Amino acid sequence: MSSAITMQNHQLNTPDHPQIPFIQGDGIGPEIWQAAQKVFDAAVQKAYAGARSVDWLPLSAGEAAFAETGEWLPQATLSALKSHLVAIKGPLTTPVGEGHRSINVTLRQTLDLYACFRPVQYFKGVPAPVVHPELVDIDVFRENTEDIYAGIDVSAGTPEAKAWLALLAEQGQADKVRFPDTSAFAIKPVSQQGSARLVHAAIEHAIKHDRHIVTLVHKGNIMKQTEGGFKRWGYEEAETNFADQTFTMHQYDDIKKTDGADAADQALAGAKAAGKIIVNDIICDNCFQQTLLHPDHFEVLATMNLNGDYLSDALAAQVGGIGIAPGANINYESGQAIFEATHGTAPQFAGKDLLNPTSIILSGAMMFDYIGWGEAADLIRSGIAEAIQSQHVTQDFATSDAATVLGTQGFGSYVAEHL
Repeated sequence: MSSAITMQNHQLNTPDHPQIPFIQGDGIGPEIWQAAQKVFDAAVQKAYAGARSVDWLPLSAGEAAFAETGEWLPQATLSALKSHLVAIKGPLTTPVGEGHRSINVTLRQTLDLYACFRPVQYFKGVPAPVVHPELVDIDVFRENTEDIYAGIDVSAGTPEAKAWLALLAEQGQADKVRFPDTSAFAIKPVSQQGSARLVHAAIEHAIKHDRHIVTLVHKGNIMKQTEGGFKRWGYEEAETNFADQTFTMHQYDDIKKTDGADAADQALAGAKAAGKIIVNDIICDNCFQQTLLHPDHFEVLATMNLNGDYLSDALAAQVGGIGIAPGANINYESGQAIFEATHGTAPQFAGKDLLNPTSIILSGAMMFDYIGWGEAADLIRSGIAEAIQSQHVTQDFATSDAATVLGTQGFGSYVAEHL
């Protein structure tokens, strides 16, 4: 008999036969889900020999839901996601510049999934555009509910835009708007609470997974109160709630001002020798450059929403693209989590059995880690690694004429059979 995963005393309680919702998604979503489910079921069977299994609960969202119900995200789907805590989904359609609001953003806002966790690592044999993709092993924690994604956005020439211009004029800032009559406006809320809980999750992850550097990514040199606030509040979180486990470059700078550079260097060296996590920060444009030039200098990135959106895809490109990039949207306080394919719907390829399902398969491995089924997760990752190294791959990963090029379903079947 299956039952839902629950949260008790800040710990997930996973039954042996959990019911886990899934949303297939739009475009190629149904195909990649079909391939992934084969892998998930095979991994659970091999890891636990029937003692554990997943009861997959289909939910509707996106184009299929709209065609059936007139709603892009039905209330019944939201209710099921809330009650089951943990779910997985394929890509969903988001119109550009018009139409309904992004379903992905709506889910993150409604369920308060404040941390977008994107681990980026290289699998040997994946074609990559950089010389040393194997140096990329970076966990990205992107704040998921604030920044411009809050959706406070008004069109040029509307009464709302004129009201905002009037407010700016009252505050003596209207002259900063270059073309006021034709400007659209968006508000970028960034809070201390939102920043602190995201950085808290990143530091906790570093502690649990033996990571030694957490880097706060921001544009605080320009947006001093929002992005600069993220940096300040991130350092405060480390120094207040992880004082015994971290050493921050804010502390380093304070020591340098009072006691000199030698004392600061000694304090930093002592912190490293003691195994403390070093919390530093970097301007976001420099982060793009440095993660290309010296990716091995980074382990965990804590970023605001927009910066994290850019960085997670850019880093994924260094190891083969978002077709292999897994992702999760998590509230570590409530336990609510949705794991997802990080790429788009690719409707032009729907039904052609061509595209790579690795993103959602690896997202499933993340999900199994999250619910405490690490053995199944490890089998999935080893199966993906074996398929790639032996060149039993979809067309995008074929690096030689000797490769065995498989379709979406064929790749899923191969991985399931070679866990």
